[in-house]
Amino acid sequence: MDSSVLIDVLTGDARWLEWSSSALESVMNDSAVVINPIIYAEVASGFKRIEELDARLPTDLYRREPLPFAAAFLAGRAFVKYRRKGGSRTTPMPDFYIGAHAEVSGFRVLTRDPRRFKRYFPSVELIAP
Repeated sequence: MDSSVLIDVLTGDARWLEWSSSALESVMNDSAVVINPIIYAEVASGFKRIEELDARLPTDLYRREPLPFAAAFLAGRAFVKYRRKGGSRTTPMPDFYIGAHAEVSGFRVLTRDPRRFKRYFPSVELIAP
C-alpha cells in the first residue's frame, strides 16, 4: 500500500477520499493489507502520539512487516536509475522502498500515483485509478 491512500482515508482528503476509501475497502475484502516502517513513518507525520496512530492502524487490519534487506538493495538500485535520468532528490524516496518491498515479496501496490511505481518497478501489479 502506498502511504497516500492511507493519508487520504485518515484525513478525509476532499479530492481522493472516495476513490481511496473504496479501493482500500476492496483490497481489504480480497487480501491482507501490508504496511512497512516506511509507510508507518509517512502516516505518523499526521499524529501526535503513537497510540493514536496505532488505534487508526490496528494490526488485525494492517499487517506490519519489516522492510527486507533485498528490498532496501532494490530501492537503492532504483534510486541510481532515478538519478541517472536526472532526478534531483539526494536520497531514495519512500516510493522506492514501497515498490521494492512489493517486488521482492510478490505484493500488489494500492496507490493513487502509479507513475513512479510503473517506471521503476514495472513487474509490480498496481491498483490505481
